[in-house]
Amino acid sequence: MLQSLTIQHYALIDSLHIEFDKGFSVVTGETGAGKSIILGALSLILGQRADARHIQQNETKCTIEGVFDISKYDLKAFFEAHDWEYDRKECIIRREIWANGKSRAFVNDSPVYLNDLKELGDSLIDIHSQHQNLALNDNLFQLTVIDLLAATTTERAEYTKAFSEYRTAEKTLSELRELSRKNKEEEDYLRFQFTSLSEVNLQADEQQELETELETITHAEDIKSGLFAITSLLSGESQNVESMLKSALDSLRQMQRVYPKVEELASRVESAYIDLKDVRTETSNLFETIDFDSGRQQFVEDRLNLIYDLQKKHSVSTVQELIKLRDTIGAKLTTIDSSDEQLAILEKEANEKQTLMFEKAETLSQKRQSAAPAIEKQLIDRLSFLGIPNVRFTCDFALKNQPDATGADNVQFLFSANKNTPLQPVSQIASGGEISRLMLCIKSMIAGATALPTIIFDEIDTGTSGEIAEKMGFIMHEMGERMQVICITHLPQIASKGNAHFIVYKTDEEDGTHTYMRKLSTEERIDEIARMLSGATKTVQAVENAKVMLRV
Repeated sequence: MLQSLTIQHYALIDSLHIEFDKGFSVVTGETGAGKSIILGALSLILGQRADARHIQQNETKCTIEGVFDISKYDLKAFFEAHDWEYDRKECIIRREIWANGKSRAFVNDSPVYLNDLKELGDSLIDIHSQHQNLALNDNLFQLTVIDLLAATTTERAEYTKAFSEYRTAEKTLSELRELSRKNKEEEDYLRFQFTSLSEVNLQADEQQELETELETITHAEDIKSGLFAITSLLSGESQNVESMLKSALDSLRQMQRVYPKVEELASRVESAYIDLKDVRTETSNLFETIDFDSGRQQFVEDRLNLIYDLQKKHSVSTVQELIKLRDTIGAKLTTIDSSDEQLAILEKEANEKQTLMFEKAETLSQKRQSAAPAIEKQLIDRLSFLGIPNVRFTCDFALKNQPDATGADNVQFLFSANKNTPLQPVSQIASGGEISRLMLCIKSMIAGATALPTIIFDEIDTGTSGEIAEKMGFIMHEMGERMQVICITHLPQIASKGNAHFIVYKTDEEDGTHTYMRKLSTEERIDEIARMLSGATKTVQAVENAKVMLRV
């Protein structure tokens, strides 16, 4: 329930703090006093979009804060899912709107997104304004009413799950069909590509190896000449490096006998001599292996040209990419080859899920239709109580062409307020006053069947007066025994039924016009209801009537 509402610098409200009661509360005030301003501020902490124009002139921001008792709501999972701080007893929602157009929202001091705030707000308060009566024209709203009153939560959840699984299976099947169709259209081309890439038998590193080999073959004579020259320098017939190093080594070894300090130099020269002998041997071996082979050169060039052509054709730059493309095409062909089998499996699965969905839809439909007579009777009884004695009402069911997220049922509320008037859709036949009474009856029935959040009726008494208004007050008072009900009204018959009475008024002051709201004492309630009864001039009779209505 809404425990308190604090508003600062919003529209005509400079500063306001109101604490609300349990049960049925009424809010009254003259037209233009600012009741809609209070409601607008409350809507902001329930997630409605903000407008910086509502900030008081010369102020930088406005703040609205609501404190809610959530001890009877099961909101722990919701808070945990959004990573908000959770207090099982109390929830504080604050909204700040700045003059520069920026807006911030907080739940228990945690910053939140507006969509998440709106989702939370829907769980806390149901604001029923006059335009919401138009919801009675909406078949989805009518179906929701049936589900709430028929207690179809379990059946609806099972159907929703079956419907979702069927839609997923159908989507997967459709996507595979489309993929299979496209693949089969290009199957011949894919097979040609795969064959041309497979026959080449590409190896991951062969391009680099072939390019290196071709470079060697192309420069074979130069390489052979270079290797021969190196071998000659190291060990040729004339003076060569090896013989000179050998002579140097011999001299150092002889010197070492009488001059030990040259031992290290001898070792280093010996190591160089051994290394150069190895170099000469390997150079000589390489010289023997180098030979110009025109046939091999032609093979390597042809192989490289084939690789380059494939890379250009497929717009890639490496052999690895060609291999990946080949494997990808191969996988596509495997899919094509097995698509008929896969399609058969998915079609069977989709058919099974469709059958289950229809079964769950039938179960849901039966639950709805079996509850309809009791719903119709209860509505007729309540509408008769509210001054429509000859009312007729029925829930007209029809099957949809295709089930959707709500099931297989189309439902339409058919209504007639008179004996001789045929039943017609509510939107086509009910007057404003009749729709208000019908909506109140529906809300009261829902409140009796399920746990509703706080409900605020904004002038639901439109089009009614006298005895009917009094009976509407009785119904809202009865609802208040199970939940918090707040009604904004102009009718004394309804205002007198409240457990608590608040008045909204405005005053003209030096710095401008300001709106206020406060709770009335018993004596103040008598005066307010007397004013509502007699108008501008309060009469003795009106005061006495007010006392009778308030039973004081």
